[in-house]
Amino acid sequence: MKFNVFRNTIAILLLLTTSPAITDQPAWVTHLQARGVQISAGLWDLSTGKLIESFQPELALIPASTTKVVSSYAILRTLKPDFRLETIVLGNLEKGIVKGDLVIKGGGDPFFVNEHIWMLAQELKTCGVSVVTGNLRLDQSAFDSQRYGTGWENTSSNTTPPILPLSVNFNRESNGSITKNPEKLALNTITRIFRESGISFEGQPDSNGEKITIVSYKSRPLRDLVASVNKLSNNFITEALVKYFGDGSWAKGVRRIQDFYKTHLGLDPSEIQITDGSGLSKLNRLSARTLSTILRAGWHDFEIGPEFISSLKYIGGEPYEINIKDPNLTRRVRCKTGHLNDVDSMCGFIHMPDGKLRVFAIILNGPCTREDVEYVLKLWAN
Repeated sequence: MKFNVFRNTIAILLLLTTSPAITDQPAWVTHLQARGVQISAGLWDLSTGKLIESFQPELALIPASTTKVVSSYAILRTLKPDFRLETIVLGNLEKGIVKGDLVIKGGGDPFFVNEHIWMLAQELKTCGVSVVTGNLRLDQSAFDSQRYGTGWENTSSNTTPPILPLSVNFNRESNGSITKNPEKLALNTITRIFRESGISFEGQPDSNGEKITIVSYKSRPLRDLVASVNKLSNNFITEALVKYFGDGSWAKGVRRIQDFYKTHLGLDPSEIQITDGSGLSKLNRLSARTLSTILRAGWHDFEIGPEFISSLKYIGGEPYEINIKDPNLTRRVRCKTGHLNDVDSMCGFIHMPDGKLRVFAIILNGPCTREDVEYVLKLWAN
């Protein structure tokens, strides 16, 4: 009996003295934990998926804009890079005259700007449209009435305009400020550009006649929209795509993203805890392992991988240089960054000095800074 107690005591002591949490914990982890920062981080070999270094890679934390990796890959993989959204113009056209109102039905194009409105006007003129006896009318029925994402109440929602299926100039005024009346902005802008293009509006009551499609105007291809999502971290474009993905519903769009990962990567919805696609919501929860799994799948995806990978930022390159003062990292890191109050994150790919490729994800919650994320990245990359 005494021998068994002695043997068990020795076993416990050996376990304690060899515990990875005590002997193998990286110094950067100790430093961050001392400040009360929560960590989910990991570095994996891109080819084999072998884990190289990590700390709590399964821990789901608030990911901020690295959420865009999750939403953009699912949407790009499902709809394909050449997919385009449609804005439809309807009316009762007879010999160059639209009897009654001209109706523009939004289809979720988040990049419907002045230039594209002018191009739409030229297409209408090609179809013979010169006079509208009524007025311009907007059809916003493609999306439900929810204009702001769930969980935006306690975050920087004031930086993102309302999400509608027909939006002009990102729902921003000419000075860049978010419009308080997106429908009025759209009506005034489209009417002005149409008139400048030679299409007049007489303002008579609508004839209530049958309205058929006159023109279907297609958006920029999805590959270009996703590039704006990840390179510019454009919340507005992201959420318009998520709502379209859900047939006009945020909740349905999120569920469709979760279903995609369950089907294609075996990730349970509990591993894709999101309420939006941009990462504005602090209700979102993702782990470093989930992000790296999606990134690795994107890298090895022959069909859409090139478009997905090229949508990421790279250090020392376009469109805006990531302010990491380490020349050794120039053009060696492709990544998506994220930031909210008390949240900093980064995930992506590293081209190592020996030529090997790594996939990584770092999520920090608490009193952290971008410099904390960059410090870990530099350790792993150099």
